[in-house]
Amino acid sequence: MTISRVMGLFKPKMRRKPKFLSMNLNRINQFILRRIKIIEMVGVFMRIFSFSLVSWLGPKSPFLFVWAFNTSDAVILSWCSTLKKDAAYIFLNVFWIMVGIVGMLRAGGVLR
Repeated sequence: MTISRVMGLFKPKMRRKPKFLSMNLNRINQFILRRIKIIEMVGVFMRIFSFSLVSWLGPKSPFLFVWAFNTSDAVILSWCSTLKKDAAYIFLNVFWIMVGIVGMLRAGGVLR
């Protein structure tokens, strides 16, 4: 028995995604790619709005809403940057998703 054959015995088996899941994901990705400039612009305007709201209202801001809105725009923008394979913006927006989750937990009183 050769080493490569022995090593082949220890390869993890890859699970295949259900066909309906990959078909729906492909459809969603194609939809986004056809309209990526518009979707990205919506995400950018969402981010501008959420930070403007905090700037205008200060401590009276609805922080849970702002963090939820900011996190949703980060999801939109990170999905677009993933489809475009733009590593810098993937990193930036995934970071904002994590910050948004912490912000929502703090605004909701779960974390102090």
